[in-house]
Amino acid sequence: MNARWVLVATALASAQAVQAREIVAIDVPAGTMAQSVATLARQANVSIAVAHAPLWNRRVHALRGRMAIDRALARLIRGTGAAATQVDARSWRIALATPAKQRSNLADAPSLPKSATAPIIVTASKRDTPLANYGGIATIIGGPDMAFGGLQGMDALLARLATLSSTHLGSGRNKLFIRGIADSSFTGPTQATVGQYLDDLRLTYNAPDPDLRLYDIASVEVLEGPQGTLYGAGSLGGIVRIMPNVPDLDRLKGAMAGGVSATAHGDPGGDMGAMVNMPLVDGRMAIRVVGYGISEGGYIDDILRNRRDINRNRIVGGRATLRVDLGDDWNVDIGGVAQNNDGRDNQYADRTLPPLTRASRADGGFDADYRQGSLTVQKLGNDLHFQASAAVVRQQIEERYDASPAEGTERLFRQENDTGLFVGEVRVAQPTRNGFGWVAGGSYVRNRTMLSRSLGAPDMLVPLTGVTNRVREATLYGEASFSPLDGLTITAGARYSHATLSGEGEDVPLALAAANRGITAERKEREFLPSASFSAMVLPRTMLFVRYQQGFRPGGLAIEGPFVRRFRNDRVSTLETGLRHTPSGPTGISLTASIAHSRWTNIQADFIDDAGLPSTENIGDGRIWSASGAMEWRPKPGLTLDMSFAFNDGRIVDPSAALVRAAAAYTSAIDRVERIPNVARMTARAGVDYQAKVGDDLDLRVNAWARYVGKSRVGIGPVLGEVQGDYLDTAANVRIGRPTIGVTIGITNLADSIGNRFALGTPFAAGQGNYITPMRPRTIRLGLDATF
Repeated sequence: MNARWVLVATALASAQAVQAREIVAIDVPAGTMAQSVATLARQANVSIAVAHAPLWNRRVHALRGRMAIDRALARLIRGTGAAATQVDARSWRIALATPAKQRSNLADAPSLPKSATAPIIVTASKRDTPLANYGGIATIIGGPDMAFGGLQGMDALLARLATLSSTHLGSGRNKLFIRGIADSSFTGPTQATVGQYLDDLRLTYNAPDPDLRLYDIASVEVLEGPQGTLYGAGSLGGIVRIMPNVPDLDRLKGAMAGGVSATAHGDPGGDMGAMVNMPLVDGRMAIRVVGYGISEGGYIDDILRNRRDINRNRIVGGRATLRVDLGDDWNVDIGGVAQNNDGRDNQYADRTLPPLTRASRADGGFDADYRQGSLTVQKLGNDLHFQASAAVVRQQIEERYDASPAEGTERLFRQENDTGLFVGEVRVAQPTRNGFGWVAGGSYVRNRTMLSRSLGAPDMLVPLTGVTNRVREATLYGEASFSPLDGLTITAGARYSHATLSGEGEDVPLALAAANRGITAERKEREFLPSASFSAMVLPRTMLFVRYQQGFRPGGLAIEGPFVRRFRNDRVSTLETGLRHTPSGPTGISLTASIAHSRWTNIQADFIDDAGLPSTENIGDGRIWSASGAMEWRPKPGLTLDMSFAFNDGRIVDPSAALVRAAAAYTSAIDRVERIPNVARMTARAGVDYQAKVGDDLDLRVNAWARYVGKSRVGIGPVLGEVQGDYLDTAANVRIGRPTIGVTIGITNLADSIGNRFALGTPFAAGQGNYITPMRPRTIRLGLDATF
């Protein structure tokens, strides 16, 4: 009998050794141990448990190459104070490698079951909340998945989320919307409805999405619904948080990715990006530099001026981060970001002319430049996290539109938006542990935006009335979660904001300047934003939640003809309920679903004034019903099928007097007035991802998706009531190679559809119904990526 058990034990040990030495392809970005271990477990088809909660948030290095799982784990956790132990043939356990006298301090730290994988952490919660306890809809997309296939910027995120939408004026000028919270189509004085962040630093205030290229990104997190408690003004619909890879203090390494593309009916294009990580002081200081250049071939022809492919766009940019390890878990990061977008002409076409053509008299186009400098100091201790950060932003956008009459001389309209932003925040947080976690902090924002306009012959533009808006906002906030019962989490928080608003008209006619003095005086606004959520595990790995939160935007000054006038702050209150189900292993079904009702008061939105130019007004109160769902099924390792949808029904239930007067001059205009703009009533997506080995040393990945965008309207009111949307976008990509080098071929817009992403060409032709923004025609890209 004893001999028999010795043979069994020997066989089990041999099986474990074989499994431990099985060579697999590994590509794990830098991040927290929880995120990286979960990625490694999926790629190696093993189960990895992290035994102590303090380890979940430890930062680990990127890991790429072909290696055995035991070697991969050893390299991944190097320098974290942890050790990995094999439990059985396909299970591993990571625990703290500390002296016995120190282990007693961790006796109360929760442990995961040995069969469980490391939790997914929502870092955008500002206290590293496990997704299983997060009372809301959060989507986390890994950096390698975002970059696969060559899509860059927000287009890569739009292709993956049904709940995210955008205007399509052009890169660096678009406005993002989440769920049904959408205001306007133009770059104006209103603050964005979606907060955008690079790591913890705000990218914009009342300027459009800078559309930074997503090279060398660890992950992107999207939180849906108002996020006013933690993120303050400008997060009515949610937030998008981009997490770049951090400098590796120990290793010299680099990466590059590039490709060439051919667009049907248009010009060829190309893209190139590269990263270099260089330790300066071993284990103490390193710098990580990213640079890129992209040329997107044009595909719109101007038949009046006999010009082909006029809408080429060029993007050049990069970022750099210097990290200094001060010891005792203290880090300092000094960073910089720069990107220039140069659009040779606008990308709209005339639906009454042959496909992908228009007839314009004057050159359009745009320039969108973005700069950010940042400083972050943080301490990621076992019990408390401290972080202080500050950033200075300069964003400049120049837009040019053809303003020529149908018959007459050439005229050009130019609008310039010059934004200067300073943001600073200090916070202390205790990550969720033993069912309790909290965060408390304060922030300060100073923003100045000058909007100037001119109109006339291209070589003799005459200034029009412009406006400068200034905002100084100081806030205090806090949020805490606790679990009175096993499986039940209660979260509550609040934010208090004090904003000082001021501004004045620019190039105002002298006769009107005195009348505007009272309007442009300084004023103050105060906001209190409460929030609460309840989440409960009603079944194993199935959670239900109920969430209430608010968001707001301060008021400001807007232009209407030669006048400058005020618009008021607006506020969104959202009550939602939903569920989330996660599989127990590397295969199975994960599911999220939610339904939400939002009340939006004093909606800030655009309309067209008597001069044919966009202006901003409070157009009334609205209500929005939204529902969304997403399912991901892994029937076997290496194969993933996903489906998602979003439904939005937004209406203005109490229009302002100005909006009623604007609609009175039109018949059958009621739907154009009631509908919230720019968000499709229905959006749906389906995708498939397949990964397998080819021979002994090559990996194959195939990914394909289709995304349907339903009908929406370009703006509020009869003039901006044109229908857009109702198109199907598609793509397929194949990569073959090793983790360190590979070749990709991809095709977008497989059906070569024209579609209509945005029903506006120039504001001077709004209401004519002739202009569309077509999809990029079928494009084939051949790419190469490599790492060292």
